[in-house]
Amino acid sequence: MVEFNAYVVIAVVEVDVMKSNFFYSLDRNYVLFLLSTAFVGLAQSVDGAALTNYLKEGLGMMILERSALEFPREMPGLLMVGVIGMLSFLGDVKTMLVGNLFSAVGMFAMGIIPAEYSYIVLSIFVYNLGTHVYLPLSNSIGMSFASAGDLGKKLGQMNAVNTLALVCGSAVLWVLFKYIHISYMTAFTIGAIAFLLAAVPLFFMKPVHSVRKAGRFIFRKEYRLYYWLCVLYGARKQIFITFGPWVLVDVFRQPVTTMTMLFFIVSIAGVFTKPWIGRMIDHLGEKFVLSSEALGCFLVCLGYAFADDVFGSQLAILVICLCYILDQIMTAVSMARATYMKKIALQPEDVSPSLSLGISIDHLVTMFLPIFAGLVWYNSGPNGYKYVFIGGAVIALLNLISTRFIQIDTPETAVTKSLQ
Repeated sequence: MVEFNAYVVIAVVEVDVMKSNFFYSLDRNYVLFLLSTAFVGLAQSVDGAALTNYLKEGLGMMILERSALEFPREMPGLLMVGVIGMLSFLGDVKTMLVGNLFSAVGMFAMGIIPAEYSYIVLSIFVYNLGTHVYLPLSNSIGMSFASAGDLGKKLGQMNAVNTLALVCGSAVLWVLFKYIHISYMTAFTIGAIAFLLAAVPLFFMKPVHSVRKAGRFIFRKEYRLYYWLCVLYGARKQIFITFGPWVLVDVFRQPVTTMTMLFFIVSIAGVFTKPWIGRMIDHLGEKFVLSSEALGCFLVCLGYAFADDVFGSQLAILVICLCYILDQIMTAVSMARATYMKKIALQPEDVSPSLSLGISIDHLVTMFLPIFAGLVWYNSGPNGYKYVFIGGAVIALLNLISTRFIQIDTPETAVTKSLQ
């Protein structure tokens, strides 16, 4: 009996050790971070699925009003470095928490304020201030959980969790819009609640070891290619964020249920493609991944511009929907810019402020490009959108050329250079 009890005690101890090792391997901070990321994904599904139709159908905006809205919408990206610097005493995790609270307030306001342009500008500004604070810090914190060889894998996991939440959120929204006919106010309220829930896990997270020099701008000549890639990304991003959905809603008259279904398809695809892109970054490198994205963007721009001429109106809708899906999937390649910055950083504390500065730089472009592109669209008649996407194709080619200059020193090449 004593021997039997001894075996039982040993077995219980072994099980306890296995459990403790399992939960330790999960890393409590990482689990809380992924939970917060999931709630952010739920909230983002409201933005991606409903905002464009809300601006067109709910507020009756035309192309010039829509393109002008990008100035206050993207201004937080320019101010974000200063905002994060002022909040640096809180640490990265708590600063990201504050960003989610701003997003919650801004999204809730969009659903309840009067349908006047000035109120929309204010609520959009507050909402995007929060999202722009969140974006660079999420990459920085996500990479802090990774070792040197699996940066892409870790960011891929983080983005996959976010995308799973987008899948659930967009599916629920499609059902709510299709069968229950909820209002935009209800949709935005759901999004605001999700942002509030995203802040809760961050409150319980312990500070992560993402070193950052508080209140400093990091601008080094060694990072000039990264800054230039951010400029090109800002131009490429804004062409698709502003005008891609607007082509479907304004030119081809697609309802909110269509946009929600497209967002659902994008989210489903992202569950598989985002981890895959992360692995590609680790195994094939940032140069290959970013070059492939630039080539893909070139083809997508041509699809937007000439689908109606080549295929006719009915089939053109399907082609442009496919272009929308492909572009949305390719946005995950932004992970490669973050890992590129991480790898070329001269000091660990350069990473977080440099990622923030990169986003601010790309917003110098995104604040003004939509106004210019909107004027091109407006002054070129019914087919004005084609010229916008032809311009996007030129930007994509310039991006493709620029990515060929990416060079990252591996430990082996660094040793070789030191011996030369």
